[in-house]
Amino acid sequence: MTSTRAFSRRQLIAGSAAAPFLANFHKLAAAESKKTKIRDVQVMVIEGSRTYTLIKISSDAGVHGIGEAYGSPGIGVKEQVLSLKPWLVGKDPLEIDRLYTSLGAGSASLSGARTDGSAHMLLRAASGIEMALWDLAGKTLNAPTTTLLGGKFRDRVRVYDHRAPRNMLDKASCREWAALCKEDKSGFTCHKFGFPRNSVANDRAKDPGNRLLTTREIINIEKGFENCREAIGWDHDIMVHCHWEYDLRTSIQIAKAVEAIKPVWLEDPLHVDYSDSWKRLCASTDVPICTGENLARRQGFKDFIINQGCDILHPDLRNSGGFLETKRIADMADVWGLPMATHNTGSQLNTWATCQWAGSIRDFLACETVTGQGGWMDQLLTFDGPYIQDGFLRITTKPGLGVDINPDTAKSKLAPGETWWG
Repeated sequence: MTSTRAFSRRQLIAGSAAAPFLANFHKLAAAESKKTKIRDVQVMVIEGSRTYTLIKISSDAGVHGIGEAYGSPGIGVKEQVLSLKPWLVGKDPLEIDRLYTSLGAGSASLSGARTDGSAHMLLRAASGIEMALWDLAGKTLNAPTTTLLGGKFRDRVRVYDHRAPRNMLDKASCREWAALCKEDKSGFTCHKFGFPRNSVANDRAKDPGNRLLTTREIINIEKGFENCREAIGWDHDIMVHCHWEYDLRTSIQIAKAVEAIKPVWLEDPLHVDYSDSWKRLCASTDVPICTGENLARRQGFKDFIINQGCDILHPDLRNSGGFLETKRIADMADVWGLPMATHNTGSQLNTWATCQWAGSIRDFLACETVTGQGGWMDQLLTFDGPYIQDGFLRITTKPGLGVDINPDTAKSKLAPGETWWG
C-alpha cells in the first residue's frame, strides 16, 4: 500500500514544475544504490604569476571531477589534500555534504587521515575537494552542477577585472584607461581597483603603518575617482578596493569621497573580522559596503549578516567552504536581504566553477577574475564556445562543470617537481 501511494504521488508530481528537480534526486538515489566509490584523489600545482592548486577525484565508475583549492598563498594546501586521500578513498562520492562536514570539522583525522598544519589550510583543502565532488556528481548523474545545486537563476554571470589607470589624478591617463577598457576583447564593463600610494596617497606612503589618511589624500581620492568616472562614463561600473587598511574614521571619509561616482561597492576598508565598526560604517554612508573574501564557513559570516555589518557578501569559494557551504551562507544572507558577489584570484578553472555556482544563487552581482586577458590562462580548460563574452561567462548545460583540463596547457605550466596527473 505504501509503495502504491508513493508511486501515485510521483505520477502526480511528474506533471508539475518540480518534476525535473525531483528527477535529480531519483537519479541520485539510483546512483547511490550502485555504491559508486572514490578510487583516487590527485593534486597538481601549476604556476604563472600565481600558483594554482588543481584537484582531480576519480570514481571506480571511470568518471572524474575537477576542482581548485587555494593557490597563492597555498603552502600546505596540497599536502592537506593528499593527507585526506586515505580517508576519502572508498567513500561514496555522492554523499558530498557528509564528506565535507567531516573534512571541514577536522574529524577526518579520527578516521586515519592526518591533518597536519593549520585549520585554515584544512578548510582550503576541503573546499577544493568539495568542488571536485560536485563536478564528479554532475558527471555521474548526467546533470549540470548548477542544476544539482537547485537550478539556475540566470544563463550567464557577470565577471569583473582589475584594469586601472596609471595615474588617477591625470585626466589623460584616465582617458587612456577608459579607451583600453572599451576595447577589451572580453568586454568587461566592471572594474575594481584602489588608489595607489604613489599617486593619491603619498603622505601615507611615508608612514605605511598608519591607518589614517590626510585631508589632501582624501581630496586626491575624490578627484581621482571623479576623473575615472568622467573618462569611462556610466556604461561601466567601478568598485573601490581598500585591502583592510583603514580605521573607522578614515573609512567613512573614503566612502564620502567616492560617493559621487556611485561605485558598485567599497570593499574591505576595515579589518577582516566583524566588529560594530562595520555596522557603524554601513549606517554612515549610502555607498554599499562589501567584504568576505577571508571569512570561513557560516560561522565567519553570521555576525556580518545578523548585525548588517555589510551590504554585499564577497566570499571566495576556496576559503569559505566550497559550493554547498557558501550556498548556505547565501541563503542565510537572503533572509536579511543581502546579495552575493565572489572574490576570485584563482585560475580559469576556479573562475568557471565559481560562475557555475553563482548561477544557482538568487541575488548575485559579479564574480572577480584575473583571467580573460588572453594568453595561456584562457587556454587551461577545454570547452565549446567563447570563454568571457561581453563581460559575462555562460552557465553550461553539460554534465558537472562541463569542462576539463587542457593537458597541453597544464603540462607547460607545471610548478617545479609537479607531474601531469593523467
